[in-house]
Amino acid sequence: MLAEAYYIRHGETAWSLSGRHTGTTDIPLTARGAAEARALAPRLSAIAFVRVLTSPRERARRTCELAGLGAQAVIEPDLVEWNYGAYEGLVSAEIRRQRPDWNLFRDGCPGGESPQEVAARADRLIARLRQLDGPVALFSHGHFGRMLGARWVGFEPAQGQRLLLDPASVSILGYEHESRDEPVLAKWNLT
Repeated sequence: MLAEAYYIRHGETAWSLSGRHTGTTDIPLTARGAAEARALAPRLSAIAFVRVLTSPRERARRTCELAGLGAQAVIEPDLVEWNYGAYEGLVSAEIRRQRPDWNLFRDGCPGGESPQEVAARADRLIARLRQLDGPVALFSHGHFGRMLGARWVGFEPAQGQRLLLDPASVSILGYEHESRDEPVLAKWNLT
């Protein structure tokens, strides 16, 4: 059985609720975010994951724990959110007042990561995932997940902007016809 990656975005935080870019800032889940994470447990408990990987950020680790998979979890540094550099903590409207045509997936962030750097992290992770057999759980973040989805199916980094992810959503990266040569987004942004 080929690896099937269940990508779980962390539950709501105060900054995800307000639209603030949250990369390196380590903030907790809100009460609602914790409830969203607990609600994932019944769906995920039915799956015999061969590996559970989580971003080192508290919001992803806590989502993993509340979803019932914390005991199996291994920290995976490549699952961290985009480093927003000078744009950390800002909402897109604030950034666009300075740079009206700014697009994260095209332009990246000054003092942070470029789309190519984030894509390289996604590509490294994908290469490792494709060597596994069986289902893998990945607990991570919104923008990184969008890049991972785009790269999984061979899209250019800029196409990640077309794949939205809600807090505490589950997406499944898989294959058509059990062939590693035919990666697909089997399910996307399930809440």
